[in-house]
Amino acid sequence: MAQKQQKPKQQQQGNVKQPQAVEVGEHAFPSQVMELVGSMGTREGGKQVRVKVLSGKDSGKILRRNVMGPIRIGDILMLRETEIEASPLKGRKR
Repeated sequence: MAQKQQKPKQQQQGNVKQPQAVEVGEHAFPSQVMELVGSMGTREGGKQVRVKVLSGKDSGKILRRNVMGPIRIGDILMLRETEIEASPLKGRKR
């Protein structure tokens, strides 16, 4: 009797894309979103957030930054520079 050779099963993901590694370079610093300050613009295209720098020469520093797209508290942003802070929003806070 001939034995059947079992082929390893290949998992098919369909149209699901696997996350790719992003090279950020040596001059990007991880920072964690601590607080949502307010919305920018009339259509709320972006938000202003306060972030805490996690590593680098300014680790522990809290900055105000403008962010486009969906964001929530606890997200990690990769900042290219940590020296300049965004100006405060004017008008009412949402």
